[in-house]
Amino acid sequence: TNLESSVFTGEEFFALPEEKQKEVLHTGNKVFCRTEPKDKQVLVKSLEAMGEVCAMTGDGVNDSPALQQASIGVAMGITGTKVAQNAADMILADDNFATIVSAVDEGRNIYNNMLSFVTFLLSCNMGEVVTVVLGTLLGMPEVLSPMHLLWVNLVTDGPPATALGFTKSDPSAMMRQPRRSDEAIMNRWMFIRYIITGLYVGFATIGSFLWWYRDKHVSLHQLSSWTSCEDWLDFTHSAEAPTLPLSPCDIFYAGKHKARAQTMALSTLVVMEMLKALSAVSLTQSMVKIPPWTSPVLLAGVAIPFLLHLAVIYIPQLALIFGLAPLTKLEWKVVAKFAVPIL
Repeated sequence: TNLESSVFTGEEFFALPEEKQKEVLHTGNKVFCRTEPKDKQVLVKSLEAMGEVCAMTGDGVNDSPALQQASIGVAMGITGTKVAQNAADMILADDNFATIVSAVDEGRNIYNNMLSFVTFLLSCNMGEVVTVVLGTLLGMPEVLSPMHLLWVNLVTDGPPATALGFTKSDPSAMMRQPRRSDEAIMNRWMFIRYIITGLYVGFATIGSFLWWYRDKHVSLHQLSSWTSCEDWLDFTHSAEAPTLPLSPCDIFYAGKHKARAQTMALSTLVVMEMLKALSAVSLTQSMVKIPPWTSPVLLAGVAIPFLLHLAVIYIPQLALIFGLAPLTKLEWKVVAKFAVPIL
């Protein structure tokens, strides 16, 4: 190591031309000694002018101007003066520099949890919007009722999203390069990712709804013109009740039949949201490397809403209120086929 280019006294460094000073600061780590209080503040200003995020540690009164100037000033909690502590943004209660590393790790964890929270809610909410809009454009019967959408937003979205704010730190968080201070939360990669996920959520929800009617021998064309069902002549009766023929319109208007199709769609949406929450523990690592059971809070945030969803399906009084119906094993398998690819 060439110490002559890495170690400077305050007087030597500030005797250099301004362009040379910038060149020195740009090239690797430097050691400054015998610096005056004003030199520290000028160094901080120079680094910030170069676009750096500058941290300054100090304990004395003479460090206060630089602590105030820095992007983040760090004062000592035990040996530090009150003046330095008041000028700082953070105080090390134990005077241990290693605590700064823990603080950075915690800060990155908070930021990552915030990203997980945002991407989870945006993806799920976009999926709901796509479901409603696409169903309307196709002229289909109501895929999800207003009560179903309210149930999803209040019960099955809220707890998982809240739990994502309490997940443990990503082990790889400190191995990644620092992000830019002016970097947007929703960058291009995150935007494309949540657009694709949201579109799939919407298409899968519509897909499970269509599957139920296709299983009852109703074509997409018939489904799109369901308001003219009285004119259908080639309608095939429901395979579920061959001895109790249904009129073409009964399968749309009769409560239990429409309820079963909507239950398929709602269950697919709910299962996808639960799986999306479990996979959102880390934005960069798969569930294989960071399994969801590393966060018991998240598991509870997913399990409780899903159990509540099962309750409104299988408790007759609740099912009647929500306009839902119990699903068969085959129908749950179809729900799983539509939902699992979200992972």
